[in-house]
Amino acid sequence: MSSRRHRLARLLGSVEMARAYTTCALLSVFGSFAIGSFTSQATMNTIIAALCAIGAGILVVRREELSPLRVAPSTLLAFLAWTLASVFWSTASSTSGRAWAALAGYALIAVVVGHIRDTLQTVRALGDALRILLAASLIAEIMSGILLDVPFRFLGIQGNLALGGPIQGLFGTRNLLGVIAVIAVITFVVEWRSQSVGAGLAIPSLALGGFLALLSASPTVLVLAAAVGVASVALVMVRQAPARRRSALQWSIGGVVVLGLVAAFFLRNRIVAVLDAGSDFRTRVDLWSTLLPYASQRPVQGWGWFGAWDPDGYPFNSINYFTGDRHASALNAFLDALLQAGAAGLVLFTLLGGVALVRSWLVASVRRSVVYAWTPLVLVALAVDSLFESFTLIDSGWFLLVLCALRAGQSRSWRENIDAAQTSAMPPLPDR
Repeated sequence: MSSRRHRLARLLGSVEMARAYTTCALLSVFGSFAIGSFTSQATMNTIIAALCAIGAGILVVRREELSPLRVAPSTLLAFLAWTLASVFWSTASSTSGRAWAALAGYALIAVVVGHIRDTLQTVRALGDALRILLAASLIAEIMSGILLDVPFRFLGIQGNLALGGPIQGLFGTRNLLGVIAVIAVITFVVEWRSQSVGAGLAIPSLALGGFLALLSASPTVLVLAAAVGVASVALVMVRQAPARRRSALQWSIGGVVVLGLVAAFFLRNRIVAVLDAGSDFRTRVDLWSTLLPYASQRPVQGWGWFGAWDPDGYPFNSINYFTGDRHASALNAFLDALLQAGAAGLVLFTLLGGVALVRSWLVASVRRSVVYAWTPLVLVALAVDSLFESFTLIDSGWFLLVLCALRAGQSRSWRENIDAAQTSAMPPLPDR
């Protein structure tokens, strides 16, 4: 028996297991809609449960490599604790309990990946996974829209490729395909710039991601691309600035961002008109105006954690009734957090993403390797997308948020000072 345990422990702690686990986790998380459509949601739940069990075993075997203070960000633990508590005052406790289990499951998988793979290895693994899923999406769209000219309704594919879009790929909706394509482009560029892959693979990958983002015809893609582009330029400016001027430049960029947000708020109607996103925007405004009175009824604690909306549960069925639609989310991650987890949950969710963005931005500003730019740029994309979708609160979006928060905490955290004091070691100096 001891021999079997030793072999199992050696397997779970091996480099090969870390590589295989990361690949399986990324393909499963980002391909969750396709897996559930081809099989069933029960199959997808079983896969996530298996990944959680294996991941927990890996963390146990590698426990000597981990610092208890740095296993997970404190903001993540606080958000999970609050959403778990919300199950007790939820309007449907059993449904909320299952939704929280999914939230915790995806978070656990992200934590495991974050500890067994470094940033460069994670970027490479994610690049490979997204290349596979985007290529498969294009193949499915070609089969549906050109070769067979028949919609694949079980995948949500409408077969509009020959018409120039919109297309959904293997992700269910055009908006989800759009944000995944933007994140893929960020990943492919970082892979290329860090010399992890050659131009022969990077250029076709970028063409694939850009092509699918364009054909998704999602109005949020243009906003995401613009935000990531501006953030990339700002980050390059900070990285190239002399160290003595870097702090002032950071504050200046922060001021410009605040002014830009204020201007965007007052010019929102003109921006929507330019993007030709009027109908989508009106849908969101109607939904948000209907949602806010329900959120005000339970301003602090919310209605309980549900993740994706339960169409038959209150208050979601009532909101959908008055909007005359069948929404599966608030189409805004911050408002969804407010509705489900109250003001306390919204604050914790915002802190989780905000602290991670600031930490990762500061790290990317001083580290030489371009791979450190991946985390803040992905967080910028998630933050902007959260204004239009609830992607960041469920499945792959939540997984990415937790993974990025863990990466940011590993590189720059108050825990480093505590660890240094306990081990009599100094925190590592910046690369430049």
